Amino acid sequence: MTGYGVLVQRLALFDLDNTLIDLEQAYRVWAEDFADEHGLGSEAVGWLLALNRDGYPHREVFFTKVQERFALPDPVEELWGRYRRRMPYLVRCRPEVLDGLARLRTSGWRVAIVTNGTADNQLGKIQQTGLAKAVDAYALSGAEGIRKPEAGLLEIAAKRCGVTLAEGGWMIGDNLTADIAGGRAAGLRTIWIDRGNSPDAEHQADHVVADVLHAIEILQG
Repeated sequence: MTGYGVLVQRLALFDLDNTLIDLEQAYRVWAEDFADEHGLGSEAVGWLLALNRDGYPHREVFFTKVQERFALPDPVEELWGRYRRRMPYLVRCRPEVLDGLARLRTSGWRVAIVTNGTADNQLGKIQQTGLAKAVDAYALSGAEGIRKPEAGLLEIAAKRCGVTLAEGGWMIGDNLTADIAGGRAAGLRTIWIDRGNSPDAEHQADHVVADVLHAIEILQG
């Protein structure tokens, strides 16, 4: 592939949450089920959704706040564990996304998933959605002990695809720090999945799209 006049190997590293799968929709379903299970009422759903937007990606902190808010008797680790076991069964990967990944691989691309998160939760999502069979490899921060934006996690994924980052490639994701800045620091082209949450965000992505299907089209083009 010739991008910007430079030959770049056909390596595509994709983020998982809110890139290949819609985690926000799955989270909403979980929040509704959680509120119903604990008899918390509809207002609790709104609070859970707001808390998720308020910057508590680390679920141990998140569930500490949930436990305190609703005076739940369950230990924080148990609440967190139930969430990890449940979420893989709530997320979905659209058939057209799976088809797009298949087309990339058929045309000679090496495709991998690079995601931050606990190993059991993220691996469960990859397996339950069919993504495990749709990609060549994956690297999970919870299993490897290294997180994006550190290039080491991307390098692990590349090596499992049989290549290295030295010949370049692409990083595709929705997080400007972990995916875009991390991808650029590793010498990769980048495509930002802009979900509309940061309309005024500054970025240096090579392309900006609203859907991963558009990113796949760019790679194929």
